[in-house]
Amino acid sequence: MLTQILAAALALLAAPVAPPNLSEEDRALLRCAAAFALVAGEQAMGNDAAKKWPPVEVRGKEFFVRALAQLMDATGLDRGGISQLVSAEAQAMLDNDDVDKVMPACLVMLDASGV
Repeated sequence: MLTQILAAALALLAAPVAPPNLSEEDRALLRCAAAFALVAGEQAMGNDAAKKWPPVEVRGKEFFVRALAQLMDATGLDRGGISQLVSAEAQAMLDNDDVDKVMPACLVMLDASGV
């Protein structure tokens, strides 16, 4: 009985979080946070394609942290839930080859954020 309860609890923890209804602003925050994380990671690995963008390691990381905190407040999701959302967004951008498409707008958003 106890093992069944533990198995059920673990299954709930592993279950993907249903995407909340996000405002357009929140969707943009999520999309740009994911884009900055992807580009910063590629820049750190020396990927030439990622170097066409301004360095985003420092400012992009700060934007990422602030954006995810704002999304946690807006959605009521915990760190795990927000982590799943941003991971799914990043994967979708990779799958659709959208990083280069969103980066120009994200850089404008980064500048406007004051970070």
